[in-house]
Amino acid sequence: MARNFVQPGETITLPAPRALASGQGFLVGALFAVALAAAAIGAPVEGRRVGVWDLAKATGEAWTAGQRLYWDNTAFRVTSTAAGNTLIGVAAQAQASADATGRVLLSGQIPAA
Repeated sequence: MARNFVQPGETITLPAPRALASGQGFLVGALFAVALAAAAIGAPVEGRRVGVWDLAKATGEAWTAGQRLYWDNTAFRVTSTAAGNTLIGVAAQAQASADATGRVLLSGQIPAA
C-alpha cells in the first residue's frame, strides 16, 4: 500500500459543530456525517459518512425510494428540498409525510459547490 495512505474515510473525526447525541446527523463545511457518540460543541466526534441510517426527517414530506435528500442545517433534519440545503444521499425506502424519521442511504460524496 502507498506510504501516504491515512485511512479509508468512511469514518472520520471532526469537531462537533453543536452539542450532538449519538446517531444525530451533522455538517462540517460540505461534509455530512452521523455522530457515533455524544459530543459537546467543538469536541472531537467520530462521524460515519456512509451507510443506511434512520435520521430525523422534515415532517409533511413524503419520500419515494431513491429520491435525492438534503440536510437542512438550520432545522437539523433531512429534507427533500434542495434549495439552501446540502445533498447527502437518497431515500432508502418510501416514507409517509407524517413520519418523524426517514431511512437514508448516505452517499459519502462531497456535493459540488
